[in-house]
Amino acid sequence: MRQRTDRDFDNTDSRLTLARIEIPESRFPHGATQRALGSAVLSAAVALTLMMPGTGFSQDAAADPDPPSSLSQEPIAAAPDPKAAEPKLSWDTGAGKNYLLPALEIFGFDFLLNRANQQIYEGDDYDVSSSTIKRNLRHSWGTDNDPFKVNQLGHPYQGSMYHGFARSAGLNYWESLGYTFVGSAMWEIAGESTPPSKNDQIASGVGGTFLGEALFRMASLVLENSNGTPRFWREVTAAVISPSTGFNRLAFGDRYDSIFSSRGAAYYSRFALAVAGVTQSVSGPSTNSGRGEVLADFSLDYGMPGKPGYTYTRPFDNFAFQATASTEHGIENVMTRGLLLGTDYAAGKYYRGVWGLYGSYDYISPQYFRVSTTALSLGTTGQYWLSDLIALQGTGLVGVGYAGVGTIGARAGEADYHYGVAPQALLALRLIFGEKASIDVTGREYFVTRASAANRVGHDNIARVDVALTWRVHKQHAVAIKYLWNRRDATFPNLGDLTQARATVGIYYMLLGHDRFGATEWR
Repeated sequence: MRQRTDRDFDNTDSRLTLARIEIPESRFPHGATQRALGSAVLSAAVALTLMMPGTGFSQDAAADPDPPSSLSQEPIAAAPDPKAAEPKLSWDTGAGKNYLLPALEIFGFDFLLNRANQQIYEGDDYDVSSSTIKRNLRHSWGTDNDPFKVNQLGHPYQGSMYHGFARSAGLNYWESLGYTFVGSAMWEIAGESTPPSKNDQIASGVGGTFLGEALFRMASLVLENSNGTPRFWREVTAAVISPSTGFNRLAFGDRYDSIFSSRGAAYYSRFALAVAGVTQSVSGPSTNSGRGEVLADFSLDYGMPGKPGYTYTRPFDNFAFQATASTEHGIENVMTRGLLLGTDYAAGKYYRGVWGLYGSYDYISPQYFRVSTTALSLGTTGQYWLSDLIALQGTGLVGVGYAGVGTIGARAGEADYHYGVAPQALLALRLIFGEKASIDVTGREYFVTRASAANRVGHDNIARVDVALTWRVHKQHAVAIKYLWNRRDATFPNLGDLTQARATVGIYYMLLGHDRFGATEWR
């Protein structure tokens, strides 16, 4: 029997890089997506400027090649360092954390966004005054009809900025969630003159913190694992992943340059490029063509069960993240789920796992329709060694969320989108054959109830299944074939039943981490 080693699962050799994905949109009346993406670009530009050699952000400080000779035997008193009294952030003890800084940053962020949007966009949506603030404070919270990408992609990303400001100032997850929630409410009341909307508050104030924590953890992982990469490029990459984290690291120097430790979390990262062709096409009321597409995909599983000595004491010590860009529709999906409260367990020698309460944010847009949810679920993630070479990993979740769903490019008579309570479920399985191959099967279902649009009441049932076979060709290089199926069945009294379905088969080139297919060893 071959003895397994940790050689193939050594996270210290894993390489993780992310690139920003452009979100094409011809017109966003409220500009949330542009604002969020603009913040990312601005932070990256600041990183490139401030981290040049000689600014204090280069990997090593150059020594003075010709120090002045001593003119006296008397010691020369050093000039006082004004930063010496500033406490340096310590993630272990909590020393140096700052509660005031992120509050000021979030306030300034919202203020500048409001001023910029007032100059850029027509209309009076950003003409904020004391009277509009007082009116919004008294006004009941409803739902708005901003573009779907603005509400369900732009607002969560804006919330992730709030979360990153708080996290990078040393606050823990729960404290940062509070800042994110309050920051979102402040924008709804005082950032726009329009009445506050509960859908934006959930997407930014709750979904934003789920997305923001995943981005903060990934940025920290890049900073933690050098792999011979110069610090300059690690700082730039981290700033692109989590711009607010990068801003605090750059703006305040070594006061906030302490890196949030992964504590040796086992993770499985992969980047893929693919060409996909359509095998099933039922467009329903959608006017989109549903053609084939070129895809770029990044996914990461973090804190996978089975690592000796690893514990789940912090929110998102176990999480999964995936983002896919498409040539046909920009963003095909952004999905993240993380363990908020839970503990690990063991069942025999070969089965280990973690269970508890998970938070998730999903955005899915397969050309014909789109769905997005912010949800809480109960579930588990585990790993079972079937034999010395074959491991089975899986996640099962059942929960409820608040969802938006609608048709893309709808013809007259079909609402753009609507909101509702959404019971949902997920089952993800991965069968790993040593170091050579893996089979992944993931199923998701959302049942959007009590949905309303233009005074029409109905419901939606949305299912998504993908099956992938991945074969490692050489070292980190692999190829995969993937089948992806999406279906929406909706019922509205005024419109009757409608069905939309799309299935594709794609050929993928995949770049795997040195952690291979993600199986973790138990001792």
